Amino acid sequence: MPKRRRALLVGATGLIGAQLLERLLDETTYSSVTVWARRPLALRGPGLKVETFDFEQLASHKVEADHVFCCLGTTMKQARSEQAFRRVDYDYPVALAQSARRGGATRLLVVSALGANPASRIFYNRVKGEMEAAVAAAGVPKTYFFRPSLLTGHRDTPRLGERVGQAVGFVLGPLLGRYRPIDAGLVAAAMIKAALGATHPGVIESEQIRALAQGK
Repeated sequence: MPKRRRALLVGATGLIGAQLLERLLDETTYSSVTVWARRPLALRGPGLKVETFDFEQLASHKVEADHVFCCLGTTMKQARSEQAFRRVDYDYPVALAQSARRGGATRLLVVSALGANPASRIFYNRVKGEMEAAVAAAGVPKTYFFRPSLLTGHRDTPRLGERVGQAVGFVLGPLLGRYRPIDAGLVAAAMIKAALGATHPGVIESEQIRALAQGK
């Protein structure tokens, strides 16, 4: 019988994280699924353990997992300042990656964004690119960065930009190429396939995410 693994998910309340958590709990390969969260979760399941704490303590919190999934992220509107945005989208993922390396995790799977580039003039893309570089430098043996395009799926608090993107994506579809909106469920499915399969570590762009999730 194959060895069952332990999963850790950080960022379980977001659009991708919520989808990912449901899939992790259904995946028999994992003997346990631990979630680090700011607040308790309503979801329950066998093998699920929710640890609530201040994310400022990420760097010192001990990782006890084989596979670590990072779905942390915010928006400038929510963060209200570049400094606060960077705290969530750079500092937290980097601290988690360093903790994962110290804890002996073998795979780290991180949600980034289409256009991530440390040399970008766009603040959002630049922070995402800098985050990828620093997370990779942490040294988890197999590290994956998922760069989805505009996400679709149900949110408790809908975002206007995403609603517009969904409408445009429905009309234009494949004509948008790499900018075609992608469902959060496909991102979650691709992350699990990368964690459990032979996908080469590194950057996985939006259309690659779609293909991986759909088994193409």
